[in-house]
Amino acid sequence: MCHHHDILRSNSKDLQKIEKQIDRREFLTKTSLGLGAMALGSLLGTEKLFASSGNPVSGMNGIPGLPHFAQRAKRIVYLFQSGGPSQLETFDYKPKLYDLHGQDLPASVRQGQRLTGMSADQTAFPMTSSIYKFRQYGESRAWVSELMPHTAEIVDDLCFIKSMHTEQINHDPAITFFQTGHQLPGRPSIGSWLSYGLGSDNQNLPSFIVLVSKNAGGQPLYSRLWGNGFLPTEHQGVQFRSGKDPVLYLNNPENYEGADRRQMLDYLKKLNEAQFDSYGDPEINARIAQYEMAYRMQTSVPEATDMSDEPDYVYDMYGEDSRDPGTYAANCLLARKLLEKDVKFVQLYHQGWDQHGSLPSGIKSQCNKTDRASAALVKDLKQRGLLEDTLVIWGGEFGRTVYSQGKLTADNYGRDHHPRCFTMWMAGAGVKPGFTYGETDDFSYNIVKDPVHVHDFHATLLHLTGVDHEKLIFKHQGRRYRLTDVHGHVVKDILA
Repeated sequence: MCHHHDILRSNSKDLQKIEKQIDRREFLTKTSLGLGAMALGSLLGTEKLFASSGNPVSGMNGIPGLPHFAQRAKRIVYLFQSGGPSQLETFDYKPKLYDLHGQDLPASVRQGQRLTGMSADQTAFPMTSSIYKFRQYGESRAWVSELMPHTAEIVDDLCFIKSMHTEQINHDPAITFFQTGHQLPGRPSIGSWLSYGLGSDNQNLPSFIVLVSKNAGGQPLYSRLWGNGFLPTEHQGVQFRSGKDPVLYLNNPENYEGADRRQMLDYLKKLNEAQFDSYGDPEINARIAQYEMAYRMQTSVPEATDMSDEPDYVYDMYGEDSRDPGTYAANCLLARKLLEKDVKFVQLYHQGWDQHGSLPSGIKSQCNKTDRASAALVKDLKQRGLLEDTLVIWGGEFGRTVYSQGKLTADNYGRDHHPRCFTMWMAGAGVKPGFTYGETDDFSYNIVKDPVHVHDFHATLLHLTGVDHEKLIFKHQGRRYRLTDVHGHVVKDILA
């Protein structure tokens, strides 16, 4: 019998190590003579067995000692408007441009700023005011375009930052910079940093969930924007889709009831733990956490994405599109449900704000799709008592130029990318309501007061979640990394 066992023993040194660590008889009987261990290789894919980092896996409980101080924001929802919304047509009112309409942008204003390849060959840079009217709203007297009537209703809940700026002048590096703190791919995204540092408040759902508007078109989005980079993989964002499978590969295969899944996962966990004892690779523990989360999500995801109990008045508030799963409005409503369940970071992406030409019609269409739902989310969180510890963020990756890209006519123009100033807004936990911070010049071209860089934005966001941005660090390949790299200052003047 002993000789028979020796014949069955694996020739692989890796599997022999595992076999030694699990009781011999238990291993042979419970894993069909080692076949379960062989399956481990396919489940882990072709990834390396040895860790590139000595950091222990954090699980979903966060890092001991975090938060560093009292949290103002327990949850964040980030409404990312991909493509670069024009500040000149939305929130940055520049009345002097009406008198300068059609005149060439003064060299003293442009200051030799680099241009994209799309307008660099223009011989003239005719300035154009917005064709849309602006009015002041609320007790805060904030200026808002007629394109944003619903956002205009909630200005006294909003904190506008009119002086955002970035170095990135093209979409992909600019979006990557906003989502990860670096223009090149490979760094962890904001949600992954928060999941890693602070863990989860709901063990049955991922702490970082991503919703992308369907059929939006425009600049492409990549899953690496919500990737974990070099952090353990259970901290990557999980995309929820519209349709019968909100999360891919979560449903049982056809004709499989799943009755023995718990038993299978228990055996798989033993194999993984033995593998971890042999090699010390934290990714193995990360996979254990992912398998367990997927098991719990089979029950929690259908319940979380079931909108059948939402009353008509809620749909009316978010707009008719909210009845159509996968639209921006429906994703805003789903985001509220996820925040109610204490998902820590919900990231929405809505494409289509890249209006190089035909801007008046293009931006009107975008505002029609997003304005009502964005405002409804703030109102809805407020009426449920959630806004006081939820941070809502709205904004894109850069702004648009004061000059027209292409031909300027009486009712049509385009605007190129502009990284030197643009507007974002925040609402809720820890930020001053009914407040405007920062100021641009008469051309909305340069910042004249209180600039806010992307690194400052990240530092402030982490501060609101109780995290010191200089102390949330992960060592990778011999270097210590953080979301703000070696930069960033908390913008204390916007804090409530």
